[in-house]
Amino acid sequence: MIIRKLYDYENAHIVRFCSSKRCKESIHGHSYKCEVLLSSNYLDNAEMVYDFGLMKQGIKTIIDSFDHSTTLYAKDDIGYKNDIKRHSRRWIELPFNPSAEQFSRVFFVLIDRLLELTDMINGEKGVKLHSIIVHETASGYAQCFREDAYNPNMGKINLEDIIFSDGIKEEWDEQDFYENLKNGVKFTNPKEC
Repeated sequence: MIIRKLYDYENAHIVRFCSSKRCKESIHGHSYKCEVLLSSNYLDNAEMVYDFGLMKQGIKTIIDSFDHSTTLYAKDDIGYKNDIKRHSRRWIELPFNPSAEQFSRVFFVLIDRLLELTDMINGEKGVKLHSIIVHETASGYAQCFREDAYNPNMGKINLEDIIFSDGIKEEWDEQDFYENLKNGVKFTNPKEC
């Protein structure tokens, strides 16, 4: 069975080297929608695949980190990156272009890692991340499956290479959230949320 949770986030970027002149030459933003699809062949103690309330914890933290942020390409012009960082509290730097395709891959890797590290305590079994869909516009989206997220032909995603600004980190409920995710520290779902 598959369940789906939809999240919204606003983000600005430039996608260098793309065909669209406006997209590669001008900062622009989108009202993104991100669908997180989880699957399992089991139901928990409440006869759910995974409680939607639990998805308001770490999964929401990951996606919300990109909300009202500017996403930067690490190989972009240093002057441009420094200007954005100087004038914005919320920015993320990725080791590749911030396209819808790469957003979906980044979200997959981060959420997959979170689920892998989470102790589930209400009878959840076999909960896996099925896919991530990132809608960049009303008519265009990218969908990432496991084989895409870890496909070296699309660029390897190393958590060490994703940098969140201090402004984003300060808003996390758990200040060491990302360090814990990178370092393999276990997360435990709350009994109630």
